[in-house]
Amino acid sequence: MDERGAIERLRTIATHSAARGLIDDAAVLDGWVLTHDSIAEGVHYLPGDPAESVGWKLVAVNLSDLAAKGATPVAALLSLTLTSDDGWEAGFLDGVEQACTKFDLALVGGDTIALPPGAPRVLGLTAIGKAGAATPSRGGGRPGDRLWLIGTLGDSAAGLAELRDDPAASGPLIEAYRRPQPLLEAGAALAPDATAMMDVSDGLLLDLSRLIAASGCGAEVDLNALPLSITFIARRGDDRSARLFAATGGDDYALLVALPAEVDPNLTLCLPSAPSIACIGSLVAGAALSLTDDDGPVPLPEHLGHEHRAF
Repeated sequence: MDERGAIERLRTIATHSAARGLIDDAAVLDGWVLTHDSIAEGVHYLPGDPAESVGWKLVAVNLSDLAAKGATPVAALLSLTLTSDDGWEAGFLDGVEQACTKFDLALVGGDTIALPPGAPRVLGLTAIGKAGAATPSRGGGRPGDRLWLIGTLGDSAAGLAELRDDPAASGPLIEAYRRPQPLLEAGAALAPDATAMMDVSDGLLLDLSRLIAASGCGAEVDLNALPLSITFIARRGDDRSARLFAATGGDDYALLVALPAEVDPNLTLCLPSAPSIACIGSLVAGAALSLTDDDGPVPLPEHLGHEHRAF
C-alpha cells in the first residue's frame, strides 16, 4: 500500500470533524492544532548525519506543520527509539532540546522503545499548538487567488545530493537539509488572510497538487518566479532543469499560500528577519496544474515530489 492508498483507507476511520477529512497535515480540535511527523533513518536523514541535527529536524518539521496553520507552539510528545548507541541518543536529545528551547516548545511526555541490533531508527513527535484567529486548511483556495511562496526552494535537496556525493560536505545547502527553520511568525501573520496554506515538505509541485485537489481548482505556476537562493544558483544554476529540480526536491519547509488578489504579503510580513517572498502563479478554474517559463509551456515532470511507497 502506498501513501495515497493508506490515507484513503484512513479517511474511513478518521471521521471526526477535527481530522478535516485528512486533507491537512494537522488536526484542529477545540482551539488546538495537533500534528505528528515521523522521520526514518535512510528515508528522512542519512545514517551519517549528526545525531544532534536529527533531533533538531524532528522538532522543526513538526513545527512547520503548525506554522502552516498559523498556530503557536505549546507542547510536544516524543517517540524515542533506543539502540545500544548511547552517544547517538544523547546527541539526538541535545538537538531536540535546542529546538524546543529555540521555539519555546515544552516537551511534556512521550514513549520509548528499544530496537533490535541493526534496525533503522524511526523517531516521532506530536506537536500541539494553540490556534490563532484563523486556521487555514488546504481546501479553501479559489480561482483568482494568487499563489505565494514564503522561503526558498531546492536548498535542502541540493544539500542532500552533495552529501550523497561527499559525506563530509558542508556549507549552507547542507545546513538547510539538516536544520530546517519553521516559519512560525510568517505563518501566524498570513493565516488571517490566507484562503489556503500548507508547508512544502514533499516538493512544491506535489504539495501544490494536493492543495488544488483539496480546493477543487487548478493552478498555473511560473517556474521563473520560483525563489532560489544565491547558493543554490551558484551550485545548480537557474535554468529549467535546475528549477524543476527545486520544484520537486522537497524538504524545503517553505510556506505555500493562496491569498486573494488584493492581498500583498510584502505588506503583511513586517518581521525582523523576513524570509523570501515570491508570487509564483495563481489558482484557476478547472483541475489542472500547468507550468510555464520564459520559453513557454513546461511539461509536468513524471515525479512531482516525494511520495512514500513500501520498499
